[in-house]
Amino acid sequence: MAPESLLVAGVGDIHGRFRRVESWLDALSEARGREVDLVLAVGDVEAFRLADDHRRKAAKRAMPAEFAEYADGVRTMKRPLYFIAGNNEDFEALHDTPEGLQLAPNVHYLGRAGVKELHGLRVGYLSGIHAPRFYEQPLKRPRSLDTAKQAGYFRVPEVETVLGVKDVDVLLVHEWPRGLPQRAQEQGVPPGRTLPSYWIGNPITRRVVETVHPKWVLCGHSHRAFAVTMGGHGGRPATRVACLDQAARPEEAVFWMELQGREVVCAGWGTSGEVSWRAGQPWGLGVLPAPSGPTEPMGTGY
Repeated sequence: MAPESLLVAGVGDIHGRFRRVESWLDALSEARGREVDLVLAVGDVEAFRLADDHRRKAAKRAMPAEFAEYADGVRTMKRPLYFIAGNNEDFEALHDTPEGLQLAPNVHYLGRAGVKELHGLRVGYLSGIHAPRFYEQPLKRPRSLDTAKQAGYFRVPEVETVLGVKDVDVLLVHEWPRGLPQRAQEQGVPPGRTLPSYWIGNPITRRVVETVHPKWVLCGHSHRAFAVTMGGHGGRPATRVACLDQAARPEEAVFWMELQGREVVCAGWGTSGEVSWRAGQPWGLGVLPAPSGPTEPMGTGY
């Protein structure tokens, strides 16, 4: 019997734009001629119930708090969406459930660090970004704007948890692993492509990837699409990394993978359903969609 086919969509920083993301997933399902089975979001989901919540950044308070419609049952997410925390979340609501919880029908917070089996896939995850000053400090309850900001930083015990996981199909992280531009430079930069700063990302996430050796890594935070291969030396398996833009336009904010069993057989960007990569082909900047204009400033993660 052939292994079961699965369509998985990765989504970049949603920043509260739930309706928009759902319309993109509708379009992708129609284009592929099948339903999206599983949605994985890479943080900065911003599942706030109130638009003017003082914990939201000022730039976001002018936008509607779309998540309230899902939390109150006015709308229901059509497909199961699992997300990690970025550095901009309702951390007060997430604090007491570091192992994850369901926030609304089909909307699930995975937790701060660990691994879960979703639709037969082993999905590892590390929420937050790296802040060296707080890396070894205990996590405080987010009672103020300051402690809420600190809740968006991962800590040593969380990193140690994810370092111990094995046999990971997809690893979700918010901040890029350090060294992706250098790796892309080694693999060759196609004409018309520019590389971000060599200092983008953090070394802790890189260590996690190099230790866990996941088949795929999905990340966000820096609001730019990027694709590169890590590892693959000394007999160790290669890891394919896909960095996603924020949910501003689907071409670079949505990345989908079609699997047979636990193996990705093809993948693509956006909602057109067009395949940009098939198993056995190289993975790198050449699989990205054509540049569509200037990107937003990198590293903001606002």
